[in-house]
Amino acid sequence: ERITLLRGNHESRMITQTYGFYDECQRKYQDGEVWQLFTDLFDFLPLTALVNRGIFCLHGGLSPSLKTLDQIRELDRIQEVPQDGPMSDLLWSDPDPDNDGWSISPRGAGYTFGKNITHEFNHQNGIKLIARAHQLVMEGYDWGHDRKVVTIFSAPNYCYRCGNQAGIMELDEKEHYTFLQFDPAPRKNEDLMAKKAPDYFL
Repeated sequence: ERITLLRGNHESRMITQTYGFYDECQRKYQDGEVWQLFTDLFDFLPLTALVNRGIFCLHGGLSPSLKTLDQIRELDRIQEVPQDGPMSDLLWSDPDPDNDGWSISPRGAGYTFGKNITHEFNHQNGIKLIARAHQLVMEGYDWGHDRKVVTIFSAPNYCYRCGNQAGIMELDEKEHYTFLQFDPAPRKNEDLMAKKAPDYFL
């Protein structure tokens, strides 16, 4: 009852083949059918969620094609993630801490969006906060855009080499935020990781 899974940019056929999930399924099951079942399931995951009508949750960020929550609700989400377009933007876009407006994302998909875009979207839709993931942050969470956006990254020591903490945001009945930070479980013969994120994840 307390957990809703949202789709991220890695829940796609292309990305799972690029970053190892397909290979892992092949190693464990010697068959592509398990991978196919997972990726078919990914098509049905919701793209966004709204908590208490005030906290907008998604994996990536905003889209220049989507001004309202109703436009997001009208998207045909039951499909493979397109290379571009509004559905792709929701999974790939990132807040820009330094510049206003929209810019093409250096990731090759989605956009970066400035503080003014966040303020306009939140005001138009009656939202207090955008809660999102998609970017490694070393302390597990990071505020942006005048605390109107928070990035929460819940994978500690990402890829077994980034040395980051993970974070979870909890809300009480009065919508007060509490952040839980945790380190990875110890692994045998593992050296301490340097506390520096690779450029790809920033």
